[in-house]
Amino acid sequence: MCLPEPIALDGGAVLDTVEVAYTCYGQLNAARNNAILVCHALTGDHFMAETHPVTGKPGWWANIVGSGKPLNTDHYAIFCINVLGGCLGTLGPTSINPASGEIYGLDFPVITINDIVKVQHALMQYRGIPCWHAVVGGSMGAMQVLSWATHWPDKLRVAVPIAGAVRHSAQNIAFHEVGRQAIMADPDWCAGKYLSQNTKPKRGLAVARMAAHVTYLSEECLHEKFGRHLQDRDSLTYGFDADFRVESYLRHQGKSFVQRFDANSYLYLTRAMDYFDIEAEFGSLDTALRGRDVKYCVIAFTSDWLFPISESRVLVKALNRVGAEVSFSAIETNCGHDAFLLDLPPFADMLRGFIAGIAR
Repeated sequence: MCLPEPIALDGGAVLDTVEVAYTCYGQLNAARNNAILVCHALTGDHFMAETHPVTGKPGWWANIVGSGKPLNTDHYAIFCINVLGGCLGTLGPTSINPASGEIYGLDFPVITINDIVKVQHALMQYRGIPCWHAVVGGSMGAMQVLSWATHWPDKLRVAVPIAGAVRHSAQNIAFHEVGRQAIMADPDWCAGKYLSQNTKPKRGLAVARMAAHVTYLSEECLHEKFGRHLQDRDSLTYGFDADFRVESYLRHQGKSFVQRFDANSYLYLTRAMDYFDIEAEFGSLDTALRGRDVKYCVIAFTSDWLFPISESRVLVKALNRVGAEVSFSAIETNCGHDAFLLDLPPFADMLRGFIAGIAR
């Protein structure tokens, strides 16, 4: 769909025409007060509970969203909106620039997490939803949850940030920069104009994905899954093929990723995450959170070193200081940051219990 009004971005640019792709699972009730928004992560999309049209794989939250599941479509209308700057239907660098008639590429304006939420808010208004029953999201999705809770607190009852933080750390900015430089160093990147030249920076984007994927897992998880086992061989080759299973796994992750994601979108969305800093935006964390009638359920994972539990505790302590209603769960797992995407019963049970305990 196309939004009826322009979107003014934090960086000063204005997008006059904004196409938005989204999915809705379940039905809105007559009062339209049973809607839940799920915010997807960096490389996610809006196909969270159905077969993905590009990969043919199940949706990334098919174990969480559906009939009788933690986000129960028998009771709720579950929305997921492809983010601004993405590459699967919502306006982004792969879209046509109406001013030139050509693909945006790097002419697309730099965006923020708040800009992503502005688009979601405009869609909410278009669908006539007065207030989200809950806004839920992990990783970059958690940033969107916190942007909703601080900028539009009257538009949601419950915020569920999962494996997130109130700001992007220097370490995470550094990892993103490595990925961006890998993409831009690929000769096929063509200064961001690769689509108009009928090519793609597949090697650079694959390397960016490989580096990022390591951060999504824990050391213990990598050891259990791969250890130092060799890949399809009995001895070392003394060369640079994928001798080890972990090498083969990462190469597969890189190759499969470039089939479904755009390199420029990766640049724009990682930069949006880098800019996220609630404290800097509001002057203090307490100011950002005080006086907002939002209930929080903060969830973190013990082996997540990308968004460690300590960062979730910063948010929880600030919420306690300002007298907000908050529950906090640190779920024991060795799955690392990606735990919220896996079939992890303690996590599913926590989410199910919390959502079910909120009266509509």
